Amino acid sequence: MPATPPPAAASGEFRIGGDLAVRRLGFGAMRVTGRGIWGEPEDRAEAIRTLRRAPELGINLIDTADSYGPFVSEDLIAETLAPYRGLAIATKGGLTRHGPNIWRVVGRPEYLRQCVLMSLRRLKVEAIDLWQLHGLDPRVPRDEQFGVMADMLREGLIRRAGLCNVTVEDIEAARKTFPVATVQNRYNLIDRSDEDVLAYCEAQGIGFIPWFPLGAGDLARPGTVLDKVAARTGATPSQIALAWVLKRSPVMLPIPGTSKVAHLEENTLAAQAPLSDADFQALDREGRQAA
Repeated sequence: MPATPPPAAASGEFRIGGDLAVRRLGFGAMRVTGRGIWGEPEDRAEAIRTLRRAPELGINLIDTADSYGPFVSEDLIAETLAPYRGLAIATKGGLTRHGPNIWRVVGRPEYLRQCVLMSLRRLKVEAIDLWQLHGLDPRVPRDEQFGVMADMLREGLIRRAGLCNVTVEDIEAARKTFPVATVQNRYNLIDRSDEDVLAYCEAQGIGFIPWFPLGAGDLARPGTVLDKVAARTGATPSQIALAWVLKRSPVMLPIPGTSKVAHLEENTLAAQAPLSDADFQALDREGRQAA
């Protein structure tokens, strides 16, 4: 008998940069760190089990950043998953850490290059599959930040480049310098402020990685449309919220994160959650009203 496909396979496939084929439902490795995304995880063994479980569930896109920990997430990924057979590892740089929940942007070209060189060492790779600028530094000319990314692409340090927390105008400016493979902005059922960015990415074939994809706010309360759809389908409200994000656009690449195996397994089953067109539209209307 043929083997049963892993649950993440139901999310479909997208080619980042036109050539890197990944399952659309990925894993965000921010939470495999301590509180405030600072230091080692409270349960290191469970965090490692979670990372190891992700590819078993069919997930082949792991997203991290040098600032998660800092460095802790990249180190754990390398310890657990290197040499990454069949896995795409995406990381980010450009944010510095000075304590729990403190994030400061630094976009000087020499610093961004250092970020890449150190991520290469920590992740134990010769080139990074996808490197993303974690945020534009307003104190550094934008073209200088884009320029060093283009240089690192030409040098083969990174294979594909993306941007985080940007506008359509930012993306268009960057594309004059290098091919933008992905955009990672906040987006979920009730946070729709970047609909224009999503529409642009869809039109241009750019992968859109929504961070905080499980946000549902008050729609997760008992008796709401989200709760009713979940009850009717046998899924959890979080699974339906994630299924809605997946159905929203073919370029959508959600990366829900956790440090617990059980939570990871629950999230991954969202790829198989039955969500009809009618339910999708009802959730869309309610989400826009709640935004």
